[in-house]
Amino acid sequence: MTVDSLHHTVAPADAGPADPALVQLLTPEGQRREHPNFPLLLDDAAIRDLYRDLVLLRRFDTEATALQRQGELGIWAQVLGQEAAQIGSARALRPTDMAFPTYREHGVAWCRGVPPEKILELFRGINFGGWNPLEFRLAPYTIVIGAHTLHAVGYAMALQREPHNDDAVIVYFGDGAASEGDVNEAFVFAASYNAPVVFFLQNNQWAISVPESRQSRIPLYQRAKGFGFPGVRVDGNDVLACLAVTDAALQHVRSGQGPFLIEAFTYRMGAHTTSDDPTRYRLADELEKWKLRDPIERVKAYLSRSGLADAEFFASVDVEAEALADRIRSACVSMPDPDPLAMFDHVYADGSPMLDAERRSYAEYLASFGEA
Repeated sequence: MTVDSLHHTVAPADAGPADPALVQLLTPEGQRREHPNFPLLLDDAAIRDLYRDLVLLRRFDTEATALQRQGELGIWAQVLGQEAAQIGSARALRPTDMAFPTYREHGVAWCRGVPPEKILELFRGINFGGWNPLEFRLAPYTIVIGAHTLHAVGYAMALQREPHNDDAVIVYFGDGAASEGDVNEAFVFAASYNAPVVFFLQNNQWAISVPESRQSRIPLYQRAKGFGFPGVRVDGNDVLACLAVTDAALQHVRSGQGPFLIEAFTYRMGAHTTSDDPTRYRLADELEKWKLRDPIERVKAYLSRSGLADAEFFASVDVEAEALADRIRSACVSMPDPDPLAMFDHVYADGSPMLDAERRSYAEYLASFGEA
């Protein structure tokens, strides 16, 4: 596969099944198709496992949203509608590869083995770091938009200093982050140093309330060409296509050919976060159109149509999903409240006069309320 063969024609703003630039292996109706540049060989069990991942992720997301609405979480960033992009890409990774998420990559965390309870601790405000990045090969969630793309490139550049190491890096960000200077600087450094990093752009159409059409005059995957590396647009609601394209991209960067950009064309069916009201800036019929491209329903349709799964299998996955929801709910509501003064810990190794003064002042404020 050559770099030039991976550059496709300009896609319309509303990329759909008929878009010639869109890599798609599974139609919204659940029909398999082949792609000459991105073959995918999976056995029946592997496809059933992908369906299970998608269903469990959505149930986790739904339960976390309910927990926030009930006051158990401070905020929640939904992944509704983007499950296939995250599961498909993350399942292409090797255990030793490194992933850099934003704050919505719950599916990536799931695939890397991070317990869902750890994610809830972050959004409940009792865990300030999340998890050991080297244990799960997943960096902490990042709130600063786009900054982590530079971290990912730096990590990839460090891998180049290790002889015979063909581990790769993948970094996730959204269409809004693509407008940030940090992301474009990351492109420059990655291209200049031929770094083994896959840029995985989840284009969910909305940078909070700003549509993609206000951010770019060309499809986002085409930006890669200006930096000298390949870019591909994949159907972000097609878990098989996301897996195949990410696998090819990882092979590309492992072989020393430099960075690779994937634009997963998907849709954020929920709100940006639970503090957002998307009805104020987008039309209801837009959401209804994208519901017809639901990433879970198309896999279910394929499994049913091809005879790879029956009603008993689907019911068993649903039972497992409910058990997961029960588990994380029980874990969340039983989490202890954090010590308010803990926010001052681990800021400086040897302390700081200003921070110490702030800690004393806040401690006195808390003490003013008495034992009650």
